[in-house]
Amino acid sequence: MVCLAVRAGGHQGFLEWRRLFADLDPGLRVVDWADPALDPATVDFALVWDPEPGRLARMSNLRAILSAAAGVDHITRDPHWPRDVPLIRMGGEETAVQMGDYVLWAVFSLLRDARTLAIGQQNATWRRAACAVRMSSDVTVGVMGLGNLGAHVARRLAGAGLRVAGWARSPRQMPGIACHAGPEELPAFLRSCDILVCLLPDTPQTRNCVNADMLSHLRRPAGLVNVGRGTLIVDGDVLRALDDGTLFGAVLDVFRDEPLPPASPFWSHPRVTVTPHVAAEASRSARARYVAAIIQAILKGEEVPLRYQPDRSY
Repeated sequence: MVCLAVRAGGHQGFLEWRRLFADLDPGLRVVDWADPALDPATVDFALVWDPEPGRLARMSNLRAILSAAAGVDHITRDPHWPRDVPLIRMGGEETAVQMGDYVLWAVFSLLRDARTLAIGQQNATWRRAACAVRMSSDVTVGVMGLGNLGAHVARRLAGAGLRVAGWARSPRQMPGIACHAGPEELPAFLRSCDILVCLLPDTPQTRNCVNADMLSHLRRPAGLVNVGRGTLIVDGDVLRALDDGTLFGAVLDVFRDEPLPPASPFWSHPRVTVTPHVAAEASRSARARYVAAIIQAILKGEEVPLRYQPDRSY
């Protein structure tokens, strides 16, 4: 019997995972990662969030590691994780739809200056003239990162009537999207952006990429949405850009330190909307369906999507 070890959501989470997989694949043996009696050699698949270092390496017959979230840095920071074992990022339609919903909300919040409206309500201040409105038909939104989630977001934005540009490391072709690729095309992409949406993974190449130099290439003033990784942005550079008018507003869902410390200036900045890493949180049932499908595909010898590529760090 194929064995899946689960570390995601604690013991109560495990009980729900086991119930869900029992309905999806009755032939799958689902075991608790924390069970002291678990023989690591019997584990075929591991569904994990933030596994303790060295544990995956002891599972000598592992056929795949499945991340319980879209990111995999909680796994790859283990210096001993087995690089010869396929590592699969969490996917599924529900995650993509939620990310698209969030980015649409964030973009239109910036266009309608929702942060100023919220401050006015908090202070019981009726000041219609204080709210700057930008027409969606006059705005170009740039999506930086055109992977599974980024491509979905770009299509959703275009479907809402916005002009959309996209940038990725390698060339893409997407109807209705002005696609740019590689470092040589990055400046032209940035110059086209009224609002920049960051959906890049955390890699040595992307860390601190949203800095003063990058922000200076955007149309002034620009909006910023970060739903990728907190390590993408240089916090001080973003704050200075908000203060000097390079940016007119920012919606930030991910941060270098989470939970965001109470002393962070992002909390109180009048041009920043903070959300607590909630852009896309697929239900456990949707993730279980995705994992069950991936396991079956691997057992049949089929190619699977969203496989982590160590040479690219994503």
